[in-house]
Amino acid sequence: MKYMLIMRTTDAALEASKEIDFEEVINAMGAYNESMIKAGVLAGGDGLAPATEGVVVDFSGDKPIVTDGPYGETHELFNGFWIVDVSSKEEAVEWASRAPLGPGSKLEVRRITDESDFESFADNEYIQKEAEWRAQGL
Repeated sequence: MKYMLIMRTTDAALEASKEIDFEEVINAMGAYNESMIKAGVLAGGDGLAPATEGVVVDFSGDKPIVTDGPYGETHELFNGFWIVDVSSKEEAVEWASRAPLGPGSKLEVRRITDESDFESFADNEYIQKEAEWRAQGL
């Protein structure tokens, strides 16, 4: 099963992180990533650019509305993510618990859906295409 570990933070955590040497952060994250690679559970992950560089496309009206960042409160924003391929939710939580994050940071652990979530739609054209795309590595 694949799970996404979604990194979030707070304004206080961002302030505190300014006191830490950035190379120290890189080394801690690198060691964490390496441990997941060696364990064979890391399927992907990346950090995200600041929200000031992003946009939100809001579909709540008749037409989509695009809002430039920053948008929302800090604790609502994603900072980065990992995708782990593990045997259970508990194992995903265990890996999340090992992340080198400080006070004010949070990791949301969410299961990534797969074809078993859509078994009752197995004859749907796009469910079949999705299976083909996955087989191609997309």
